[in-house]
Amino acid sequence: MPGYVGFWQRVFACLIDSMLVFVVYGPIVITAFGSEYFLLEAPRYWDAASGLVIAAGTLAFWRYQGATPGKIAIAARIVDAQTGKPPSTARLVVRLLAYVVSALPLCLGFLWVAFDRRKQGWHDKIAGTVVIPDDE
Repeated sequence: MPGYVGFWQRVFACLIDSMLVFVVYGPIVITAFGSEYFLLEAPRYWDAASGLVIAAGTLAFWRYQGATPGKIAIAARIVDAQTGKPPSTARLVVRLLAYVVSALPLCLGFLWVAFDRRKQGWHDKIAGTVVIPDDE
């Protein structure tokens, strides 16, 4: 199996993904609710629905492209840590749910990528995935 994609590359991919979500999500929210939505006292009922849409989009990209747009931009993809083949949908769902584990303790699970020999975050370890360069 080829090498692994490191911490800073994955941070850059995450920034790309975050910008894409904002570019799509921002105008929709402003059109639907007005700019007041971004004030702290605004009701947050839309957040759960948009979170589910973002999660579904993330899963769809992982399943059909092997990566989110950010990972595609840095030429990386997610694979099964044992086989090097595309992970099953169930494994990808576990990976997405495990993001909570990586995020809750001050994002230490994401920071773990910087120190792990296989560059796995806690979500990768839980799901049995690794992020590798995409040479195709």
